[in-house]
Amino acid sequence: MDVDGEGDTFELNVNGARVETPPPVSSFSKEQEIEKLRTSGSMTQSISEIARVKNLNCLQIGKHEVEAWYFSPYPKEYAHLPVLYICEFCLAYFPSPMMLSRHRQRCTLFHPPGNEIYRHQDISVFELDGKRQLSWCRNLSLLSKCFLDHKTLYYDVTPFMYYVMCLRDSAGCHIIGYFSKEKESAENYNVACILTLPQHQRHGFGKLLIEFSYELSKKEGKLGSPEKPLSDLGLLSYRAYWAEVIVELLINTTDELSIDDIAQKTSITHADIMNTCTTLQLFKHYKGQHIICLSEAVLEKHEKVRNKRRRRIYADNLIWKPPVFTRDQLRFY
Repeated sequence: MDVDGEGDTFELNVNGARVETPPPVSSFSKEQEIEKLRTSGSMTQSISEIARVKNLNCLQIGKHEVEAWYFSPYPKEYAHLPVLYICEFCLAYFPSPMMLSRHRQRCTLFHPPGNEIYRHQDISVFELDGKRQLSWCRNLSLLSKCFLDHKTLYYDVTPFMYYVMCLRDSAGCHIIGYFSKEKESAENYNVACILTLPQHQRHGFGKLLIEFSYELSKKEGKLGSPEKPLSDLGLLSYRAYWAEVIVELLINTTDELSIDDIAQKTSITHADIMNTCTTLQLFKHYKGQHIICLSEAVLEKHEKVRNKRRRRIYADNLIWKPPVFTRDQLRFY
């Protein structure tokens, strides 16, 4: 699970206490820190493992050329090409720009082949059924496998619904990222896999995808949580989203709120709320009971994050009913 690693996270120590920090061995930029998480965190075993299995160098997606991070099971004849050319609308792949150009003359797609369920300004979200749009969803999984080391087999798409976020312009709808969701989740996960494509990372789209997944949970009347375990980058982004939403809710309400009240209003699970509040050190002991208390440091950090954030999901623009599946439709094998 990978989103955009924006780094808008709340610090673990927020009560103003001074923390002893060892002298830095060397200074790291934010980009270097994210790269370190990607290559040596929980998303992969070791740097040598990446080098051993990676089979693609670069991908050309529309006007963007991006470096592949991990192995993806594209056919062997496409492996180790200098550049793999991908149609940004149907996600078909070609070994040369000439073949891509010939394909574009015949390709009739200008957006993902599903229902547009959300539109606001230049952002659209399309819903796709992995069983109905089998080829497109497999191509999407092949592409995302280049940037997700822990993703499962690419052809196993039928048990999932896919929610694809796009940037709309006069040329069509250009994919930003997506998340998949099990049609029937025993654990009530609202996200199975989530990815912002590298060329669109660090622009707030990862948090937008997360917010959209919770808007769907609200429509369903359920509490939701991403499939565990989270990658390092996924955990950073989710923790930032949970913190922002919970603190925003506490600031804007005058009533006393319990953990259950927060869960019902946000669709975030009790466990994720508890972990976030513990991380932010919001729990205080007062007159024999635990209360939630916002410190000055938390409020200051929240103000910075809120001023920085540009895009939001507007629930009124979501035209969607939760899909209902019969027993036969949930029989995938």
